[in-house]
Amino acid sequence: MGVDTPLVCITRKVTPGGEGVQGAEVRMAPDERMSRAELLDFVHGASVIVSMYHDKVDAELLDAAGPSLRAVCNYAVGFENIDLDACRERNVVVTNTPDAVTEGTANIAWALILGVARRLVEADKFARSPAYAEGGPLGMADWMGVHLTGQRLLIVGAGRIGRAVALRGLGFGMKIDYVARSRHWDFELAPLAGTRVSLDEGLSRADVVSIHTPLTEQTRHLINAERLALMKPESILVNTARGPVVEEAPLIQALRERRIWGAGLDVHEFEPRVSSEMAALDNVILTPHIGSAERAYRSMMTQMALENASAILDGREAPNRIA
Repeated sequence: MGVDTPLVCITRKVTPGGEGVQGAEVRMAPDERMSRAELLDFVHGASVIVSMYHDKVDAELLDAAGPSLRAVCNYAVGFENIDLDACRERNVVVTNTPDAVTEGTANIAWALILGVARRLVEADKFARSPAYAEGGPLGMADWMGVHLTGQRLLIVGAGRIGRAVALRGLGFGMKIDYVARSRHWDFELAPLAGTRVSLDEGLSRADVVSIHTPLTEQTRHLINAERLALMKPESILVNTARGPVVEEAPLIQALRERRIWGAGLDVHEFEPRVSSEMAALDNVILTPHIGSAERAYRSMMTQMALENASAILDGREAPNRIA
């Protein structure tokens, strides 16, 4: 590539997808997460940065890239990791990958709902242990879970992923409530026929609560001690959005005291660290932020990110521009 060839820097190894970026050099980082110093050095001279959700894209990173930088294409639907004002000041376009994460994240949400309801992780551990063979066939009152059919599913955040989770709930005959800043007719019309409720009202009557709101200053610790206290003793809390939406310490306390049935967490307040107190609980299922980690959808995310990059380098409007 020549001296004037645009450089696209992808800050973490990604699943192949699309045809690359024609006329540009694509530099992909190693699979291991780089240190901050390594990341700053890696993006030097970039025309486009394809950033991961865990990369802090701030003035320091933008300046490390230098005056050649034209865009930051976030490899995620959320973009709370990006300082949008700093990008605007430098005329740097920002994009994301919205639709590609929908189905995979809805699938992991339901995997967590079912796993918690039927105590699958506990049961798997028991089935692998000598205790199963030693105890003989189970009694009919052993390993009881909670049922979902006909129960009430509360969606907190009525976007694409929330709707996909709600649609899956119809297969279990669940009743749908939703929390959103404004009315969403697609939640209230068939087939969902959902009801818009306040968060406190929804929490008090839900059997399953599924979090799908973006992380903002208004949603940080949206689920706190006071709101956990509103939930039923046999209710389930699932978070596949962003960790800090749920305050970890009071959730640990509620789980430890069995004030709710259980929780499924794909995201964590202090990610990637998970506290030893949380890890020790048997009524929570923990996964390492793998919501969209299905091959088809990660390939789609790569394709979308590179299409955004190609459009910007060609002087066209990016398909998924957010700033």
